[in-house]
Amino acid sequence: MSSDAGAGAPAAPLSGQAESLAKQARPTRQQQSQDGLVSNVKLTQQDRQVIYTGQLTVRAKQVTTAAQQAKQIVTAAGGYLSKEESNSANDTEDSATLEFKIPPSKYAEVLGRLGKELGKQLSMSQGTQDVTMQMADVNSRLQSAQQSLESLRTLLKKADTIGQVLQVEREISTREADLESLQAQQKELATQVAMATLTLRLVGPVAVVEDPSDEPAGFFGGLKAGWDALVSFAKVAVTVFGAVLPWLLVSLPLLALVIYLARRGRARRPRTPMPPQGPQPGDPDPEAA
Repeated sequence: MSSDAGAGAPAAPLSGQAESLAKQARPTRQQQSQDGLVSNVKLTQQDRQVIYTGQLTVRAKQVTTAAQQAKQIVTAAGGYLSKEESNSANDTEDSATLEFKIPPSKYAEVLGRLGKELGKQLSMSQGTQDVTMQMADVNSRLQSAQQSLESLRTLLKKADTIGQVLQVEREISTREADLESLQAQQKELATQVAMATLTLRLVGPVAVVEDPSDEPAGFFGGLKAGWDALVSFAKVAVTVFGAVLPWLLVSLPLLALVIYLARRGRARRPRTPMPPQGPQPGDPDPEAA
């Protein structure tokens, strides 16, 4: 207790140094733009960082074969399959959704091949997102946080009292958490920029493909949604009844036999004679009594 009390006076200069180092990890208002990104970073056209995304719908004769062919095309271009979902109803109504990660330099080539070689292209949509300033902001703040953290660690070696050590350690813990968050953001952005994302949907020859933009709105949209829900419920009910029907065919005869035996046992039991309700011959006359 005496050590902490005595450390109150000399800890003030160190506290000022820790606060000044903490301020260095944050960009000033002059360095930030209106959207919060650092604006004092000079960029060139070659430094542009763009995220490519696309969606493609193709009608194929055989969905399984087309899916395997699509995987081969993407793998040959240096990409890979990140997600796959398939629905196998029958050969003509099958559908599959595949999500690919493709190098941006091969993205346009792969997109063109998938739309031509797999079957008939039904729809295609593409999008780009420029994250150049966002990545520059993250990199700048990451560098400042690293420098501030190194300065705080140097300052920790010069601490003489327990109060000074605890104060600097708290500041270091906060800066390490901020540094890990910035590193995670940097890694996520780099991953999205390094590989374009293409979602490929394959449908069978007679599979119905609905465009969300063509769906009716208002009363007719609600009517269509209710009808679809009713049809789905009917399909589920029929499926459940089909699953339960074999058990009913087996259990009903056994249940009928148990009921028959129970009734037959009750019929064989001797009935207890009921006492007479009125006066019988030989009984004393109640009026005479």
